[in-house]
Amino acid sequence: MSNCSSENSNPLVPTLGTVFKIVQETPDVKTFHVSTKDGKKPFDLMPGQLGMFSLLDIGEGMFSVTAQGENHIEFAIKKCGMLTDALHDIMEGQTVGVRGPYGNGFPIEMCKGKDMLYIGGGIGLAPVRSLIRYSFEHRDDFGKIDIVYGSRSPADLCFKEDLFENWPKEKNTQVHITVDKGDDDWKGNVGFVPAFLEQVNPDPKGKIVVLCGPPIMIKFCLQSLAKMGYTDDQVITTLEMRMKCGIGKCGRCNIGSKYVCLDGPVFTMAELNNLPNEF
Repeated sequence: MSNCSSENSNPLVPTLGTVFKIVQETPDVKTFHVSTKDGKKPFDLMPGQLGMFSLLDIGEGMFSVTAQGENHIEFAIKKCGMLTDALHDIMEGQTVGVRGPYGNGFPIEMCKGKDMLYIGGGIGLAPVRSLIRYSFEHRDDFGKIDIVYGSRSPADLCFKEDLFENWPKEKNTQVHITVDKGDDDWKGNVGFVPAFLEQVNPDPKGKIVVLCGPPIMIKFCLQSLAKMGYTDDQVITTLEMRMKCGIGKCGRCNIGSKYVCLDGPVFTMAELNNLPNEF
């Protein structure tokens, strides 16, 4: 795990930052662009790592860093509780607390030279997006890229500019999108992600899969991947929902002898299959 790189020596004390841009992704998802008070990136991180995001008098929560720039990081946050409700009410210019990075990122060296299959569902695209962007920034290190993504409805599709404009323009890349239920304007595929994945039927040879989404989607996507010939060693997922304090002190994220915050949250399915069925 990378050490917290904020200016504070105590890893539990946040650095003050400013939310300088807020993007409404869906009716209940916003992306918050955050820099330090002096306009710097709060911390350096690898794709798949997380940060703690906090509001004074409300609380803090662990969220994926979905993207980073030279002078900022981005959190995509779904409105689903007291803290996230409060975050969705803030305006640009708001002071927030940030600390991190936490957890292990995606295994870049394992992915280099391989074709990539990214599978996301709903807000589960947020952590996957960090590696997608990395693979485009280092395009020669990766082979063919397929992105399979789905949401409940067209309105619930996150990162629409990436999905429909930016990513399809990248070389040797295909973006496959589905929704559970369409509307009058939707001309794309209608159906659940696992069935759509089998319809796309990407060849497993020489491919690495990065998968994140609702637990039920992951369960059935794993069945579909196995049916198509993928092995557990080829499939990477993240248990970021189990992350709590981030530094192995609270003991609330353990699965058997493993601490998700220290040993994960990124695991291959082969690694998870050796752990107790507690996730």
